[in-house]
Amino acid sequence: MTSGPNTASGEASDLVIDVQGLTKIYGDKTVVDDFDLRVPRGSVYGFLGPNGSGKTTTIRMVCGLLTPNAGQGSCLGWDVIQQSDKIKANVGYMTQKFSLWEDLTIKENLTFVARMYDVPDYRDRVAVALDDLGLTARSNQLAGSLSGGWKQRLSLAACTIHGPKLLLLDEPTAGVDPRARREFWENIHDLADRGVTILVSTHYMDEAVQCDSIAYIAYGKKLIDAPSREIASRVGLYTWRAEGTGLSRVASALKGQKGVEQVARFGTALHVSGSDEAALKAAIAPWQNSDGLRWTRREPGLEETFIHLMSKAEDNFK
Repeated sequence: MTSGPNTASGEASDLVIDVQGLTKIYGDKTVVDDFDLRVPRGSVYGFLGPNGSGKTTTIRMVCGLLTPNAGQGSCLGWDVIQQSDKIKANVGYMTQKFSLWEDLTIKENLTFVARMYDVPDYRDRVAVALDDLGLTARSNQLAGSLSGGWKQRLSLAACTIHGPKLLLLDEPTAGVDPRARREFWENIHDLADRGVTILVSTHYMDEAVQCDSIAYIAYGKKLIDAPSREIASRVGLYTWRAEGTGLSRVASALKGQKGVEQVARFGTALHVSGSDEAALKAAIAPWQNSDGLRWTRREPGLEETFIHLMSKAEDNFK
């Protein structure tokens, strides 16, 4: 396994994360099962899956916080098992739960983290971090008094204060409002534009489209790993969209019909999906000339795609 500072600085590989066969077992349960992941430098990589699917456990193995029962690989050029201390010192890890000190101010939190990482000229670096994320005016506010969105900004500032080349973000937008989520993603893309590689776990499908590539995990197993724009075509799912009146009646009639695997409301429209194109078309045919309904063929979205994948996944806790 290649290691050392030259590899970590990006001179030897375009892959920031390259792991194979990562497995984690607790008791008689395999929480992560034979997981592979290759994340190229400078990308925003989405790591999706429902709660309890093994995302956090996998992230912790990748960054050296957790030792796998099996598997191997590198992160930033360092061995995930033998050189975990070097990995931990050179990544930024943002946990799902706010983990900074609530009885310290924003500035005090950032100063403490910067000194912990032995950041040179830490006072200047803290000032830059405050300015970059719009925290300067609130720098003397106690962290415990911040709203979810401001705590999120503070957490992002803290995990980037030492200038890491890789960010591991674990459900970073959980519990924040839509505006804060949008602003957070603007900050993420700004970091990616500066060459930072970002692995972000989420279960929000509308956030997945922000990612260059997506790996989807369920019950500890990876179901698909591909560029975002290719996910739907690789799965082989077909979708029709119905708009108009009487959608509830149509939905009830179509559920369980041959060729129909999913029937779901999306706002004022109904999406009907299946993996057998001919059977799906035959199922909706009786409704296509109904008064008040307009049918259009569409590419399946990520939510439909992942529900389809989940239906074929086996629960590892049964």
